[in-house]
Amino acid sequence: IADQARTIRIPVHMIETINKIVRTSRQMLHEIGREPTPEELAEKLAMPLEKVRKVLKIAKEPISLETPIGDEEDSHLGDFIEDKNAILPIDAAIQSNLRETTTRVLASLTPREERVLRMRFGIGMNTDHTLEEVGQQFSVTRERIRQIEAKALRKLKHPSRSRKLRSFLDN
Repeated sequence: IADQARTIRIPVHMIETINKIVRTSRQMLHEIGREPTPEELAEKLAMPLEKVRKVLKIAKEPISLETPIGDEEDSHLGDFIEDKNAILPIDAAIQSNLRETTTRVLASLTPREERVLRMRFGIGMNTDHTLEEVGQQFSVTRERIRQIEAKALRKLKHPSRSRKLRSFLDN
């Protein structure tokens, strides 16, 4: 029965310890009129406090994310658990706006300057490229690419263009 009784199998020796703690907890509830603390249980059972805490944690029954919540039973527990990996809507909106603004600002440069900056900084690409790699794409030296990049960055620093991107910088 011990092997089949729970969703997650707990070793028999641990089940015995859980039962011992539960019995002692019930007994102390009658004696002191409240749920005993883990410290009180550890003292009564002459067990290390950390072991009592660990056993109490193990004793908790798992609960399904599909457990209905509310009277209507139209929502489930899983609906209320935050996905830490999901992008917040506000962050998604800011990213989208930044992408559009960057595209518009880069489009105001010459096509060659735009492509050099996109390659050098990895904008809209999986990775950024070295001066050498960009130079090979354009069949020019890396020094010429550095000059084109510097000229394009100077243009972007002009207030007419930099004003559009400044709002995205963190203060």
